[in-house]
Amino acid sequence: MLTVKAVSFFDVCSTAVLRSTNGVLAVLCSIILYEIITYLRPALDDRKATLQAVVLALYPLHWFFSFLYYTDVASLTTVLAMYLACLKKKYLFSALLGAFAVLIRQTNIIWLIFVACIGVINITLAHRRIGAEVNENHVSERKNDFLTSTSSISVGSNLRKRKSGKAVDKDDISIPSTSSFSATQTSGLLGEIQDIILTSWHMKWGILVSFSPFLLALLAFIAFIHWNGSVVLGAKEAHAISPHFAQIMYVSLFTVLLSPPLHITFGQVATLLQSFWKNRPLSFFQWLFALTVGLLTVHFFSIAHPYLLADNRHYPFYLWRKVIKAHWSMKFLLVPLYVYSWFSIFGILGRTQRKIWVLVYFLATAATLVPAPLIEFRYYTIPFYFLILHSDNTDNRHWLLMGVLYTSLNIFTLMMFLFRPFHWDHEPGIQRFIW
Repeated sequence: MLTVKAVSFFDVCSTAVLRSTNGVLAVLCSIILYEIITYLRPALDDRKATLQAVVLALYPLHWFFSFLYYTDVASLTTVLAMYLACLKKKYLFSALLGAFAVLIRQTNIIWLIFVACIGVINITLAHRRIGAEVNENHVSERKNDFLTSTSSISVGSNLRKRKSGKAVDKDDISIPSTSSFSATQTSGLLGEIQDIILTSWHMKWGILVSFSPFLLALLAFIAFIHWNGSVVLGAKEAHAISPHFAQIMYVSLFTVLLSPPLHITFGQVATLLQSFWKNRPLSFFQWLFALTVGLLTVHFFSIAHPYLLADNRHYPFYLWRKVIKAHWSMKFLLVPLYVYSWFSIFGILGRTQRKIWVLVYFLATAATLVPAPLIEFRYYTIPFYFLILHSDNTDNRHWLLMGVLYTSLNIFTLMMFLFRPFHWDHEPGIQRFIW
């Protein structure tokens, strides 16, 4: 009996079964992507929404690890499910999914905080917008009443003489102020932050009740860090927190290269140049500041992790040796590309999202990547998905082009994995190329 149980257990935990779990999760992730797309763009027809979900499911980092037993697919699926639940205002369920995402990968605590912040921003700004609309309607009604009353006074003056020759003073009529926040009128980032703080204070008890599950998950995570002595489990020395600010540079260029129809076009370059010329000289100082910070970052905060230098199974190993370290000046020559990438990302997000949303997204991306000493393209997956999902890109040609790009990369990486195995002299077994 015990032998049968042992055999059945090992059958369930076989390599094929364990890897198949990611295949199931990949299908579930595609469904969640479709739901998020249709929620964020309700005017989008089913055919376009399906096309976008399929293309995003083919994203090379996500697609490749769908066939291996890594935590990436499960991590992305739970984070997106958490976000979808938060969008639908199912905050308790969202926080539970977020806690599960943190169990899968500890750095997902940043995305739990991100989702909670976006939920608070959506609630407060929606409340302000509704209040502004109600106030505007009230003002309109009062103005109509005022015009009606003045018309009746004008008609009455023709019927009888008035002892005083004074006209009716319109300034004596009290009309409510329209200084409330409007969705179309904002005073910039500081104005949005002020609106959110003021509205959150007035709604503090409702917000506290709605988002208390997120707070409990955060407190549990802090308790875990105190007990574990580190954020990570396992090889703590290999994943020690480091000030790897160059990661911010790498993620921007990698994201742009994997979404070229959005960023690498004459139209996007012209848009950025037009914005630069329109907002000069402020734009000049912004670009100068960004270039200076980028140069300092790659010079003082570029970390070459021992795994990056030794593990030739991963593509970052070759990019580091053949590109970044090809010449001492190469890391500096890449800085303008990093800066352009971030300005392009900010410009695209700025078309559909508020400035506070863009800021929270940037901070979440930085908080996830900067402490990581190892360059792993897998770490860029969640920031990439949040960017693409909130980009205003409904052109089918762009999505088809991205689909062709992703399919080509997937075929290449799969062929390299299957048909280009190699051996290490110091370790037995077959080695394969992976992301």
